[in-house]
Order: sequence, then C-alpha cells, then structure tokens
Amino acid sequence: MINQGKTVAIIDYGIGNRQSIAEAIRKAGHNPVITRHLDELAAADSLILPGVGAFGPGMKNLKSFGLIPTLEKLIMRDGKPLLGICLGFQLLAKKSEEFGVHNGLGWLDASVIRIKSDQTNLKVPHVGWGETKICKNSIIWDGIPDNSHFYYVHSYHVDCSDTSCVLATVTYGGLLVSAVRVRNIVATQFHPEKSQKYGLKLIKNFIEKT
Repeated sequence: MINQGKTVAIIDYGIGNRQSIAEAIRKAGHNPVITRHLDELAAADSLILPGVGAFGPGMKNLKSFGLIPTLEKLIMRDGKPLLGICLGFQLLAKKSEEFGVHNGLGWLDASVIRIKSDQTNLKVPHVGWGETKICKNSIIWDGIPDNSHFYYVHSYHVDCSDTSCVLATVTYGGLLVSAVRVRNIVATQFHPEKSQKYGLKLIKNFIEKT
C-alpha cells in the first residue's frame, strides 16, 4: 500500500545521519527520500538539512554537489519549508569559527561559536539529554510540554543576532539557542530523530503544520 502522507526530502550532501531521520519520518506517517537531485528536491513537500560533523566540510560538500543555488531557490525564493538539524542548523548562519573562520549560507542573522563556560569541569562537546526551555510559542511545539528533554551532540552553538527568532533554549555552561524559526525555516540544535516521542512529535509537527 502506498503511504498517502507527505514527501520529505532529506538533503544528501554526504554528511548526517540520514537513515535515522528517514526512519523517524516513516514513523510520523510520511514518505522520506534521501536525495541531492533537483527534481526530487523540488517535488518534495518539505526539506530536511541534516548534519553531523564540522562546519567547513559541510559547506564544502554543499558547494561541491552544486546544492546551494538549488536550495536558495527552493527555500529562500519559493518558500519551501526547511528543517535544519544540528550542523544543518549551524550551516544556515552567516559564519562559523569552527577550525578557522568559514562562511555559511547566511540565511540566519547568526554566527556559530564554541561553547564556553567558567566551569572548569564542563565537558565539551555537549553530549546527552538537555532540558529544553520553550521561550516562544510555535506550532512545532504542539503536544510537546515545556522543559522536555531532547538529545544534543555539539561543541559549537548558534549565537543569534536577532533573538526574535529563538523558539527555545538549553542551559549548558550558559544559555544556548536550541531552536529557531524564521519564515519557512525551522532549525534545532538537538537531534529530534534521536529524542524519542517528543522528537518524533516535533518532526511530525514540522511536516504537517509548516
């Protein structure tokens, strides 16, 4: 039987846990396709930019696969919904200081900086479950309680110049941006595909309500 749900394209730029995201989309009742082909990206109802790894190689891969002009058209001009996850969130910023200074996609008025703290025993990267504080109402939080726990793996975080886009924060050595929304773009520092029922609910909300 063919799934009558929506089609979600997971952008394949050689980085990210694509299969686990695809499985989460299936559990949410929708149809994942892992692709870098223009026609499949354009035909999808929404897009997900995954990411595990460093900022520089991420941008290099997006460029080498020729994806940036396509994504700019679909997302920034045509308004197709995008969910950026972890590195996929960070790549949306203007620049990053991870292993040198790198330019990002520039779709968010933000920079990516290393997690810093006065706590000498703070472990970086931040790995594990973090209590996530909702600071702005959004349809992506439908059915998700405030202070729910989501799963994080990161050494760098997104520092937003315009805080009006911030949907949630997490405390780790300081207050870090956990989720944002700007127009048709939603992005999370945590991994919803690894965050059990509330992560799955967020993915479902993104697919069905944005």
